[in-house]
Amino acid sequence: MASNNIKTSAFSLAKRKELTGDDFYDVKSIGNLTVAIVCDGVGSATEGAQAAQRTTNYLVNNLKIRPKMWSLEKSILSFINSINDILYEESQVNYESSELVTTLTIVVIQGNRLYGANVGDSRVYLQRDGKLNQLSTDHAMDEVGYENVLTQAIGIAKDVKPYYFENTIQKDDKILLCSDGLYNVLDAIELQKGIELGAHSLVKKASKLEKDNLPDDTTAVVLDILKADEVALLKRQNLPIPHSLKVGDVIDGYRLTKSLIQNERTWLVHKKTKDYVLKFAPVQTVEDDTSLDLFVKEAWNAKRLKADFFPKAVIPKNRTARYYVMQLFNGEDLDSFLSHKHITIDDGVALASTLLKMAQYLLKFDLVHGDIKPQNIMIAKDEEENIEFKIIDFGSMTEIFSSDSQAGTPSFLSPERFLNEAISESSEIFAIGVTLYLALTEKYPYGEIEPFQTPTFKEAKAPSFHNKNIPDWLDSVILRAIAIDKRQRYSHYSEMAHELKNPTKIKPYFVKNAPLIERSPLLFYRRAFILSTIVNFILIYIAFK
Repeated sequence: MASNNIKTSAFSLAKRKELTGDDFYDVKSIGNLTVAIVCDGVGSATEGAQAAQRTTNYLVNNLKIRPKMWSLEKSILSFINSINDILYEESQVNYESSELVTTLTIVVIQGNRLYGANVGDSRVYLQRDGKLNQLSTDHAMDEVGYENVLTQAIGIAKDVKPYYFENTIQKDDKILLCSDGLYNVLDAIELQKGIELGAHSLVKKASKLEKDNLPDDTTAVVLDILKADEVALLKRQNLPIPHSLKVGDVIDGYRLTKSLIQNERTWLVHKKTKDYVLKFAPVQTVEDDTSLDLFVKEAWNAKRLKADFFPKAVIPKNRTARYYVMQLFNGEDLDSFLSHKHITIDDGVALASTLLKMAQYLLKFDLVHGDIKPQNIMIAKDEEENIEFKIIDFGSMTEIFSSDSQAGTPSFLSPERFLNEAISESSEIFAIGVTLYLALTEKYPYGEIEPFQTPTFKEAKAPSFHNKNIPDWLDSVILRAIAIDKRQRYSHYSEMAHELKNPTKIKPYFVKNAPLIERSPLLFYRRAFILSTIVNFILIYIAFK
């Protein structure tokens, strides 16, 4: 579930008048995961507080880098067992007894699914429809008088057996993680009432009941589910995926008239009096869950990203197959257009401005296009014969700073992308720069790069070398956008956009270590004149000596 679909609150108080306690908590967004953890360091252990903090940090950090092929269940249970081994072995070496000991409760939310586990007596509750349900189970003795004696905890023994659980979550659910210091003071009815007001209110209420003299460290984390995750809902829809499609097929009133792509998954269709474009899920999504995830996300992005530079898209509510519908844009892609026509300098600037506006718009959603190139830019003329651009291919869009994204076409990838660096504003600017260079010169600045090729980047010629109409200021903008060294490149879309709007304020761009004659001809000839004069004086002196 997206982090903006979840409101979080967290609060902790130390017992009695102590300044710090043994509890530790964290709430993090990690990609498409929301992670919440509460650890209660066992007070009778010498290093309970350290164990709580280390366990929390270990789980968060390892979830950030978990193997992509691992399920969340495997990830959670494996990491819990690993930190238990680490703390237990360290205790035995340093203390010859278990002193790094803590309870643990963790929940991970992905889409509309909650994954959780606990060790010890810290708890997880889920409130739905006014009823509070305990999802975790206490690892504590049942005998009267021994209720607080733990049967399991992280670091207490060589082996640990977490209690693992999963649940589907929905809008208005509230999830509470807490240490025993909270539920030992507040009963179920008080927890149910207090959860509506958040973690701070719950802990302060417990403290007030104890006259600000809590008998134990007390921690609460509350996750408030504001709305359902639309991507997860779309994925759960039981929709068939047509294996084969042909001209004349009718699906939900859309008659297929022409396949637009060789794989025959994107079609020109006709319904009533209008033409549209239908994109169907790839055939492999029937058995490949990852491919299905990507298509569902693509359809969702196409639907929610509403701006002039994208074709309008909808996901019909009553569709009988897995597809989405796009507005038909009457034009051709920029790559085809450039094969028989040229764009003017003004149109080139308009193209760059459109791409930058698109990129800045996507940034609001923490997204990047991922595959900016002429083939993904549609070009046509409006009623007044002005060129306009539309950007297509929602399937390439990915989260900014993704380090595992395969999005992009080699000839438009920045040098650092070939080194597996994360996709960023700077790498997207590089793709915009290459696209603009190619559109105005019909040349690739670094040559055409084939898939699986490891390119060697050498300084590109100025665009004006190929197109004499390109002014000096635009030369500088394009060269800075495609700089091999990203430290010389624009870091943010806004920087490049500002310079495109203010050409008189642009400083000339020179490649790193460019000779002085290129960077400053006037200074070069001034120094040359001075050096020549000195040499002449020396020669005269020698001649008359």
